[in-house]
Amino acid sequence: MPLNQSPSISTLNDRSREIFRMVVDAYVDTGEPVGSRTLSKRLGTTLSAATIRNVMADLQDLGLLYSPHTSAGRLPTEAGLRLFVDGLLELGSLTEQERGDIEARCATTGRSFSQTLEQAGSLLAGLSRHAGLVVAPRAGTQMSHIEFVNIGNGRALVILVDRGGNVENRVIDLPPGLPAETLIQATNYLQARLVGRTLDEARTDISRELEQHRAAIDALTQTVVERGLAVWAGDGAHGTLIVRGQAQLLDDITAIEDLERIRSLFDALETKESLLRLVDAAEQGQGVQIFIGAENDLFGHAGWSMILAPYSDEQRRVVGAIGVIGPTRLNYARIVPVVDYTAKVVGRLLG
Repeated sequence: MPLNQSPSISTLNDRSREIFRMVVDAYVDTGEPVGSRTLSKRLGTTLSAATIRNVMADLQDLGLLYSPHTSAGRLPTEAGLRLFVDGLLELGSLTEQERGDIEARCATTGRSFSQTLEQAGSLLAGLSRHAGLVVAPRAGTQMSHIEFVNIGNGRALVILVDRGGNVENRVIDLPPGLPAETLIQATNYLQARLVGRTLDEARTDISRELEQHRAAIDALTQTVVERGLAVWAGDGAHGTLIVRGQAQLLDDITAIEDLERIRSLFDALETKESLLRLVDAAEQGQGVQIFIGAENDLFGHAGWSMILAPYSDEQRRVVGAIGVIGPTRLNYARIVPVVDYTAKVVGRLLG
């Protein structure tokens, strides 16, 4: 096989697959390298340690395993983990009780939708023992109220409430000498056109109407309306990031460079560009997606994996994403179905 060509499952014989699977399983369990003698005992077959060592050497030549030290056992590479996830991973299934627990903990009774999303993040952190993350929608959800409130010094507070009870406040500058009734007119104008629709849906129609009926709409009122809409321009695709269980990522730290990787990771997560890419990545795939280490340009951080699933509104539009992030030795078989089902529950609640 050429060096620049990635191996596939079909290139491995049964013996190689079994040994490779056991190395990955041991890595997920302990994070430690596994040697040929250990595997020989676990296999309980007639395979000698020397035979297993030769197979592991072949797997290393294929770029699927590596040895952190000369005398140590082997660990899977990120390419090896990708091959395992794509070709050998056997997903677990949730019991009825586990499904019921997820639904109960994500229930909206007595909570706003933003609180439900926070609970979902905490739930994923608890079940995975890593960090749970949720990209919460903003302009992708339907609105229930908008209002302009004069706060003096030539400024107004724009209050926007979505159907889930989430409140956003923004401050805008007002034209000099603005009459008090203009804010009331702007509130009434937007309230009549925005309620029950998303910001993205309403923004285009309102802008077109303002252009067509410029003469019929008071110039000051139009200015306030346009500024009120503009403060949310571009935010709809980003949303906000909710992360729970960050401290659990420290459990696997073994060196100072690991701590630096965590700092770098969360610096990336906090940028709006990363939030946009999270939702884009979730939307482009079918169902749950698994990102391993630096193989993708989502964050470009070696040593981390992310399991991500989109959730949709009642129009089946992807408006957010939910997932788990942690070291590459995540228990993929366990976490994938948990993330998948939680995303479906969140989507049902949003609808």
